[in-house]
Amino acid sequence: MTTLIIIRGNSGSGKTTLAHQLHRVLPDSLLISQDIVRREMLNVKDQVGNLSISLIEQLLEFGNQQEQFVILEGILKNSVYGPMIRKQIQYFSQVVTVYYQLSLNETVRRHCTKQVTDFTPNDLTRWYQRDDSLRIEGEMIFDESVSLMMAEKQILTKINKY
Repeated sequence: MTTLIIIRGNSGSGKTTLAHQLHRVLPDSLLISQDIVRREMLNVKDQVGNLSISLIEQLLEFGNQQEQFVILEGILKNSVYGPMIRKQIQYFSQVVTVYYQLSLNETVRRHCTKQVTDFTPNDLTRWYQRDDSLRIEGEMIFDESVSLMMAEKQILTKINKY
């Protein structure tokens, strides 16, 4: 019985930090990062039909068979990854979906706290999507009032690990 935790949101929202924190505290967990798969492993554009969709799907299937927890994090645009995500969630015993819905100003502010970045605040402005939630039952929406510790606690409580 495997729990799938999906953490989505705009670039710079804090999803990667949260995913890494959960990966540290959850035993037998697999962390799948969209950026690692798409940009570093495959070096493909983020568009409908890109190769990372299929590889992420295969990694989800592997994790479902081998691990207690699978954590998927990334921007994971609904228009590009939504169909694959909706298909995959039906195969897991428990699913927690999180969407960071932050203002552009908050996204830029959080981005500016990073020591090393591959992109600028202008890039964030170009990429920003006001609301790209999956709109599925039980999806947790985190706004700027939710700290990293609060987000971690809410997710761990939902999966009965707090």
